[in-house]
This record gives sequence, C-alpha cells and structure tokens, in this order.
Amino acid sequence: MKRFKIVGILIAIVMIAFFVAQPLHAITTEEIAKASTLEQILKRGTLLVGMEAGYQPFEMTDEKGNIVGFDVDMAKVMAKALGVKLKLVNTAWEGIIPALLTHKFDIIMSGMTILQKRNLKVNFCEPYYYIGQCLLINKKNKGKIKSWRDLNKKGMVVTTKLGVTGAFTAKKLMPKATLKEFKSENEGALQVANGLADAFIYDEPQVRVFAAKYKKQCFGIFKPITFEPLAWAIRKGDVDWLNWLNNFLRQVRGDGTWAKLKKKWFVDYVKELAKKSK
Repeated sequence: MKRFKIVGILIAIVMIAFFVAQPLHAITTEEIAKASTLEQILKRGTLLVGMEAGYQPFEMTDEKGNIVGFDVDMAKVMAKALGVKLKLVNTAWEGIIPALLTHKFDIIMSGMTILQKRNLKVNFCEPYYYIGQCLLINKKNKGKIKSWRDLNKKGMVVTTKLGVTGAFTAKKLMPKATLKEFKSENEGALQVANGLADAFIYDEPQVRVFAAKYKKQCFGIFKPITFEPLAWAIRKGDVDWLNWLNNFLRQVRGDGTWAKLKKKWFVDYVKELAKKSK
C-alpha cells in the first residue's frame, strides 16, 4: 500500500514539473498595440465619445436639438485627426464612468474634474482646462454675500447638481447651510433666479453662462473657491491611446485650435447670451 502511495506522489511530482517547464506565452508589444482602443477606433472607422449634454458651454443641446459646445468641437477636431467619423453618446452623469468601463464609448469628453477617487477607476489625460467652483447669487443678497464664507450660516440655501464637485465643496465648506442637489445644472440655477435659494455653486464657466442668462435676477462671484483640472477619461491600461491623446492635446494647444475654440465658447457665446437676456 505504501508503495502505491509513493508511486502516486512521484507521478504527481513529474506532472507538476512537466507543466511548470512549459514555456509561457509572452505578450508581445504588437499584441498590446492591437488591443488598444486606438486600433479599435481605426478599425471601426468611428470615434465614440461619451458626454452629458447639459454642462454649458462644454456640451449642451441647441434649439434644433443638436449637441454643441467646446468639447463637441474638440471631439470633431479629434475625429478628423484620426481620420474617422464621430458619434456622440449622450449619457447621464451618474452612469458615465460605468458606461466607459463597459465599452459603450472610447472616451469621456465632458468637463470631468480629475479626482483621486475617479482616478482609481479610469485614467486621465493631461488637463485640457482648469476651473474652480464659483457662485451664482440672487440679487436680493447683494452686499450681504461676498464670498462662500457668508453662506456658511443657518437659514442659507445653496443649490448645485447631484454628485458633482460643487456638492462636495458645499458640504465641506458650508455645512451650516441647507444644501439642495438637483439632477441638472439648470434646475439648481433656476432656484436662485426665482428667489427660492440664496446661491448656486458650480464650475466657473457654467456660472458665467447663468450670470449672463439671468443677469436681471442674479450676479456671479467669480473668485475660484477650488482648483480643479478638467481632463478626458479613458479605460485603464491603454498606453497607446493615452499617448495619442496627450500628443493631440499638445498639438491643438500649439497650433491655436484650442485658443480659437475657447474664444468661441467661453467669450463669444457668453456675450451672445447676455445680449439675448436684455
């Protein structure tokens, strides 16, 4: 009986040694490149861009229902540089990272702030814009509210959008105020314009848009409360796609494309809104 056990052990050892000795398949750089999102885009012939069309002036819908804005125009330039068509995938903010991770699109171009918590799930390119949280104030509070510190009091009502850095900032710096979070930026700003809230906290470009749109009822405080880099997000582990995007960003910054689009959407568009609200 002992002899059979010894034989069995020896067979097991020989089998383990055989499998261990087999050469493992090394993944080549060519195979890694073929698996890149960049190669998938070129093969597909279409760049799929995820965004939530409600963050003015980065992405929004016009009167005809088309998605327009700074990020949209930049995506068009990107698709042209790739030599492919562009498809925009309008996605609710709370589901935009899960949609990227499940390959619903190739990239998020939607004014996303780089946060360490988000960076655990996705990779970010180099920042393409820097913003800070600013305030939209109802004119009834002119002279009373000069900074965020004046809002950190009982009885003050602050609005923002659900799940954004404006909400995180308000909870941290204005815990004594009542915070109301809404599904869209427009809902939060409208509360202030209608006198139902004292302030709306959000990203500086969007606050400038609302200050122009509701200039009869509101004014903006544009001294940034925070420092926030915005960047495009992609899936982790894709060095080729990340490299291409960072080089593309350097190119459009250097050749004047970025500055041209910035003027179009952050200066001219806001001025046009102010004229319409007269």
